[in-house]
Amino acid sequence: MNQKVPSSYIIAVGFMLFSLFFGAGNLIFPVMMGQEAGTNVWAAVAGFIITGVGLPLLGVIALGYSGKSDLQSLASRVSPLFGLLFTVVLYLSIGPLFAIPRTGTVSYEIGIRPFISDEWSTIGLVIFSIIFFGITAFFSLNASKIVDIVGKVLTPILLLFILILIVVAFVNPLGSLQAPSDGYTVNSFFNGFTEGYLTMDALAAFVFGIIVIDAIRSKGVQSTKVVMLSVIKAGLISAGLLAVIYGSLSYIGASSVSQLGILGNGGAVLSQVSGHYFGSFGGVILSVIVIAACLTTSIGLISSCAAYFSKIMPKVSYNTFVIVFSVFSAAIANFGLSQLIAISVPVLTAIYPLAIVLLILTFLHPLFNGKKSVYQMSMLFTFIIGIFDGFKAAGYTITSVDNLFTSILPLYDVGLGWLVPAFLGAVLGIIIGLFQNKKVEDEKEQLI
Repeated sequence: MNQKVPSSYIIAVGFMLFSLFFGAGNLIFPVMMGQEAGTNVWAAVAGFIITGVGLPLLGVIALGYSGKSDLQSLASRVSPLFGLLFTVVLYLSIGPLFAIPRTGTVSYEIGIRPFISDEWSTIGLVIFSIIFFGITAFFSLNASKIVDIVGKVLTPILLLFILILIVVAFVNPLGSLQAPSDGYTVNSFFNGFTEGYLTMDALAAFVFGIIVIDAIRSKGVQSTKVVMLSVIKAGLISAGLLAVIYGSLSYIGASSVSQLGILGNGGAVLSQVSGHYFGSFGGVILSVIVIAACLTTSIGLISSCAAYFSKIMPKVSYNTFVIVFSVFSAAIANFGLSQLIAISVPVLTAIYPLAIVLLILTFLHPLFNGKKSVYQMSMLFTFIIGIFDGFKAAGYTITSVDNLFTSILPLYDVGLGWLVPAFLGAVLGIIIGLFQNKKVEDEKEQLI
């Protein structure tokens, strides 16, 4: 029997979703972006919120709207092979290759690194990674409800501390906003837009959306409309919290430059800012909460990745994947935060547009009757541009191609050159679909 979902439960689910999203990148990237954006910080924040908040919200809603049970079945609207490959790449990106190791390195950078000397920093990261991912593996293996529990208990505490830091920073800023760095003197909005990719939340939304939908349905809700409304409400709670925190952290980063200078990464900035306002005591509190928040995200991602890969590779158990991913993530984490970010940027630059276009097509699905040709052509054109953007982000620019795309594609120079090709691909897909329909009708007439 269908039933109304209690408001208290929706709030709890919204907090749970926030706790899943709010991990490593959500702390470090807004602060670092604020440092670099300076006086242009609010334009950058606007762009960042679109990809760092708006797209994750749409990703969660899209799964409920599509009626699909998982990402692979949704992506298979392009083709079964694409559905498998895209899902595997996405899970690896938000899993053991980038996002999961980053939870460990951010925890170490903010929570441990300020309290040890430089000579012990390398071995410290090794020891911490083993402990951190050992705990992650333990809870992933033994406590399936840990994310929900930590979300209810940890998130209010985390929000309270962040709120205190925000209020203090706004009332008593570290300094005045400085001139933006070279990357943000122009196109601050678009730079913030692409910077939002680094949170990986739009990719994670395809995974966490499943958790939210299952949580709603666990209350006995069968109505698609009730599920959708509940998912939207929970998503808005999570998105609202993220947007406020992103804007505030960005301002904190922007106001810190006159005192701290531009540091190597956002973890170091947040640590020094917290130490400035609250001393060593504040640093300890921040350390505990940040480590716990990143641990929550790490457990959620390890569990989700292990569940998916054990599903497509049933001969390997869930427990085995948990252990393998935990060990692998611990090893990758020792590359260090700055190196992980540098490696992940080209990959995210290439695959993020595909995720965005898939989201858009999911909502427009009824308008073109779900024709595969629309999905296929739009995604193909997006993929072509995304690949070259990825190479460019990695420092391998093909000059002739880059010059051609710059001259013919609007917004290519700010990383959004895929927009027009995606649209043209969809139009071409519609035309191909019409011809396919006509061909089918002609064949039917011949049979008659």
